[in-house]
Amino acid sequence: MCGIIGILGSHEVSPQLVDALRRLEYRGYDSAGVATVDAAGRLDRRRAVGKLVNLSDRLVHDPLPGHAGIGHTRWATHGAATEVNAHPHRSGRVAVVHNGIIENFRELRAELAGLGIAAESQTDTETVALWTARHLDQGMGPLEAARATLARLQGAFALAFLFEGEGDLLIAARRGSPLAIGHGTGEMFLGSDAVALAPFTDQITYLEDGDHAMLTRAGVQIWDGEGHQVHRATGRIDVGSTVIDRGGHRHFMAKEIAEQPVVIGDVLGHYVKGDRIILPDALDFTAVDRIALVGCGTAHLAGHVAKYWFEQLAGLPCDIDVASEFRYREPPLSPHSLFIAVSQSGETADTLAALHYARGKVARTVGLVNVGTSAIARDSDTALPTLAGIEVSVASSKAFTCQLAVLAVLALKAAHDRGRIDDAALAGHLRDLRAIPGLLSQALALSDECRTQAEWLSQARDVLYLGRGALYPVALEGALKLKELSYIHAEGYASGELKHGPIALIDRDVPVVVLAPHDALFDKTISNMQEVMARHGQILLISDAGGIAAAGEGVTASLALPQGGGVFQPILYAVPMQYLAYHTAVAKGTDVDQPRNLAKSVTVE
Repeated sequence: MCGIIGILGSHEVSPQLVDALRRLEYRGYDSAGVATVDAAGRLDRRRAVGKLVNLSDRLVHDPLPGHAGIGHTRWATHGAATEVNAHPHRSGRVAVVHNGIIENFRELRAELAGLGIAAESQTDTETVALWTARHLDQGMGPLEAARATLARLQGAFALAFLFEGEGDLLIAARRGSPLAIGHGTGEMFLGSDAVALAPFTDQITYLEDGDHAMLTRAGVQIWDGEGHQVHRATGRIDVGSTVIDRGGHRHFMAKEIAEQPVVIGDVLGHYVKGDRIILPDALDFTAVDRIALVGCGTAHLAGHVAKYWFEQLAGLPCDIDVASEFRYREPPLSPHSLFIAVSQSGETADTLAALHYARGKVARTVGLVNVGTSAIARDSDTALPTLAGIEVSVASSKAFTCQLAVLAVLALKAAHDRGRIDDAALAGHLRDLRAIPGLLSQALALSDECRTQAEWLSQARDVLYLGRGALYPVALEGALKLKELSYIHAEGYASGELKHGPIALIDRDVPVVVLAPHDALFDKTISNMQEVMARHGQILLISDAGGIAAAGEGVTASLALPQGGGVFQPILYAVPMQYLAYHTAVAKGTDVDQPRNLAKSVTVE
């Protein structure tokens, strides 16, 4: 979602603000802007629609001096992507940047209109600037004016305020959306995440929900939601872990797909030692009677795969929910159940809300996250890192397979704790799991073949993906990836559902991607494939060599994966799903790393 940066520095901040915003591009955006206070105390701003290069060009021709400033990349929620809707928003002596949604902005705007104060933009954020300016005009100081405005706001937000005549002051506040403070020597910084702050400092303080803060170059003062001054711990970030580069690849997504054997090896090295699983002692499944698993998008589909593992290996009922529906469904939760929230960023608003709903209703909450300092990690009883490293491409690849690897370890721990598998069986499953990185390395060799098939897929208007068992959610993931990256309509189905409706779509122009490892369900999936071919459908079969040979003639094309991995084959089958989507997007010329309308971290409902 929207990216925020703020700097109280000792040099010209405009170039620094733009560089920091460039590091936040991975979050997704459609406009950008900066505001500064110059040496004379003058507040000014520059904004531009589209890529950051447009803002950079604007600043070359119309420089913006000053050693204090704020910057923003906007992902549109209220109002189209236009310059007037771009941040920072200014009213009188204050400029504001915002990530989140002010839910009561219409009422606040109507109240302002009654006072003769009109808005220029369509955004909810401008209302924050307008109210703060009004409070300043009433004689309040900057901190008092910001507090008075914050008291009126409903919804989720991370906010930064910059004031005319105040070259040594930033006000920051968060409710729901993440915000961090960076500590320098005679300088202070704030940003949406550590990635933005890493070039300036390795000393980070994360604001807690409800906090607001006053930054000067001398340091920071923080108050909690009750107005009490508080101390928040300062930690060090691993600057190396925030390095963003393509590593010689054309796109970040290509790099991140290629990193999967290494990062999954890191996951298994962290959670598995020999034939033992290493997890916190509190994660004991002996008395657990049910699992509730939630996530959004790809994280939800990782949970969907894990549902099969928990139920088949551990005999443990597992409910999988889209996080945005979970708390509104008001599901009954057992005090003996385990709640697992899956999120790459650890800041996904819907998943965080589901976690808060579950707290106090279940035996334990677990956050499966890629960012150990995130809100979901902090608010869970147990946080389990997925160790994927920074993932820049909006479409998830290595984060997905790392989530699957950790969930596989959890399922095996549950099966062993509950007596469903003994030590020997556990050792066998762990051997299968440890084989996955090597198998993934072999699967990466399919890139060129996937590129060839992508030329065909890129001409389609609709594509169907079919899979059975734990490959069904991988089919869903394949369809999601194709939609995200190439804007081709795609749907994933359980193979057995084909004749219950989707078969009506089959003709010569609809490619059907079939995921069918040569396993116990193979013959049933091939029967469904034959139904497609009988109606002149075009089949891309993804299987192992044995499966492709057994399927016989009639398929349009096939991709052969290595055999192995046992029940954890779904991790392996993710690779061709990723490569097909990636190469199709390249063939169509779409923006692979930053698809239209999408954001990496969705921090609003």
